[in-house]
Amino acid sequence: MSKAPYAVVTGGGTGGHVSPALAVAEALVARGHDKSEILIVGAGRQVERQLVPAAGFELVALPGRGIKRSASLDNLSAVAGLAQALGRAIAMALRQRPKVVVTVGGYAGFAYAAAALLLRIPLVVVSVDARPGAVNRLVGRFAAVNATALPGSGLPRAVVTGAPLRRAATERGRGEAARQAVYDRLGIEAGRRLVVVTGGSLGAGSINAAALEAAKSFAGRQDLAIYHVTGERNYDEVARQAAAAGLGPGREGLSYLLAPFDRELTGALAGCDLAVCRAGALTVAELTAIGVPAVLVPLPGAPGDHQTHNATVLASAGAALLLPDGECDGPRLAKELAALLEAPGRLEEMAKAAAALGRRDGAAQVAEIVERAAGKKER
Repeated sequence: MSKAPYAVVTGGGTGGHVSPALAVAEALVARGHDKSEILIVGAGRQVERQLVPAAGFELVALPGRGIKRSASLDNLSAVAGLAQALGRAIAMALRQRPKVVVTVGGYAGFAYAAAALLLRIPLVVVSVDARPGAVNRLVGRFAAVNATALPGSGLPRAVVTGAPLRRAATERGRGEAARQAVYDRLGIEAGRRLVVVTGGSLGAGSINAAALEAAKSFAGRQDLAIYHVTGERNYDEVARQAAAAGLGPGREGLSYLLAPFDRELTGALAGCDLAVCRAGALTVAELTAIGVPAVLVPLPGAPGDHQTHNATVLASAGAALLLPDGECDGPRLAKELAALLEAPGRLEEMAKAAAALGRRDGAAQVAEIVERAAGKKER
């Protein structure tokens, strides 16, 4: 970056971090800041390398990886990597002197956030989970503002903004135009129902296995398409098994489409009949902002079991079906999908219930908070 950035937005490691980081960056651009004034600092994982430059922002990667919650020798190298990242972040911050730093959490959000605190650069913490992660709890104690998606975060100086969503999610609506766009992009024949399956940018083994088995049971259906976004680490194995089972594009019966990652996934969600996915805070926020009926499979062992809490909120409102991870196998998933697809009236009701829960102004509210924090420094 040739000139000092106005804002550094840091965090990353998964799509659940990259998406809110880009949402905040895009909201700042919408408020008059040039893209060249905003720097994204992350972990340099593939999802970041795909999404950040495509959005027109510069990406700088710092070393390091997350620390395991259980005792492990790997944590020694992880701590060493974080220390190296902190040193580099301090050097960068001394050189760049941004007016404000925003962290969206994750191990990749620690180094530059800590550097901001050490150098007295205003820090805004963005926390999308009902229970903030370890990094956000640590640096949030000293942040100028903690912008949270939900009340009850326990963070000081918290302002509830809703989750910051990218414009691709907040500006999309369901309907024939959205359906036609995704059908054209994916090459799906008109008249087929569309189910989108995703376990997030890293993938979810249980969802991938269940979706593949369910697809086998639907192999003869000519009225159905399944778009299965596996995540990078599971793609090759799922593709191998699908080919062995005779599933794939151009086959008779079920239209089964595979992808390791889709940067236009929100478009696919807007045009689908039903989604199958995890219940992370950002995923839930996007589903409700667009109005997508879903089968939610909460991640087991998530901190505070927050994904089950998220899924329960949607299920209680009639917007989703909660399927525990331990019960998510091929026969059960196929049964639930078939029942929902055969009741289009119920899917319409679920879509309306999801949309009623949606909130679309989170990114704009965070951007306003960021500007106020930067203004305090200028005064």
